[in-house]
Amino acid sequence: MKRCVIETNDAGQRLDKYLTKRFPNLPQSLMYKSIRTKNIKVNRKRADISTRLNVGDVIDVYVDDTFLKEAPTHYDFLSASKQLDILYEDENVLLLNKKVGLLSHPDDREYVDTLITRVKRYLYDKGEYRPQDESSFTPALVNRIDRNTGGIVIAAKSAEALRILNQKLKDREISKRYLCVVHGVMPQTHALLEGWLEKDERKNKVRIYKTKSSPTAKEIRTAYRVLRTNGKLSLLEIELLTGRTHQIRAHLASVGHPLLGDGKYGTNALNKQSGLKKQCLCSYRLEFRFSTDAGILNHLNGRVFTIDDVWFARDFDTLAAALS
Repeated sequence: MKRCVIETNDAGQRLDKYLTKRFPNLPQSLMYKSIRTKNIKVNRKRADISTRLNVGDVIDVYVDDTFLKEAPTHYDFLSASKQLDILYEDENVLLLNKKVGLLSHPDDREYVDTLITRVKRYLYDKGEYRPQDESSFTPALVNRIDRNTGGIVIAAKSAEALRILNQKLKDREISKRYLCVVHGVMPQTHALLEGWLEKDERKNKVRIYKTKSSPTAKEIRTAYRVLRTNGKLSLLEIELLTGRTHQIRAHLASVGHPLLGDGKYGTNALNKQSGLKKQCLCSYRLEFRFSTDAGILNHLNGRVFTIDDVWFARDFDTLAAALS
């Protein structure tokens, strides 16, 4: 028998969803049967699988303990680096400056040291994240950027903050702007690029088309503004009006202005002249512009956060001189 008390981060879920996350070894057929036969109760009463859980609810699970997996005593994230560049923090949100070379999430090559595992370790060390007390929520990244791109990433420290931020991002009530250096001179000082993006999952690469190339192609819109140019390179500010995989890199390359240092979509012969082994792209500005209620995050409305010292913007003249 196991007794569970619902905490804030587990509230609002359906009973069956909560149980599936809490007890991954509990077969669904047994779980549904136990709910029907009252071997699983909420507040000592019979419940439905769709019962919504509230803070303080008590769930009694009368099931063989072999199906009720205990929380692990060791956490992989404790092996992650402690290094984090924190731009802002409150009780619900972290804004982080992700460095180039660091993955946002684990992949098949790097599991332990990623941005999200560093966040978990940081919060665990502070005593703000106790996985042994959490049944279904873990700190999570709201947005992500490529390994070879640096810049601002939002992390949610609570389930409610994650829900709100995911919706705000979907509704485009969070504005993200990027800085980048591209080869050549843009045809206009500011413009909106439009097209269609097709992703090749096997190659982890995308192609850009002027018209819809297939049913799976996704529309993209990329706005740019020229900040500096010297005839060989241009420093641009980018606003993503759609957020697709590799959108900035591929879209600019498709119009003849690849990013400096981009080995996937760029021009390697030109990149070698600069000596760069990383691309000049940074998510440098984040603005919260809520047009609807944001609950516990309303205090962020109107706030703007920036990375003031972006290395390739600072070194633009040096980079340009290397290509002359």
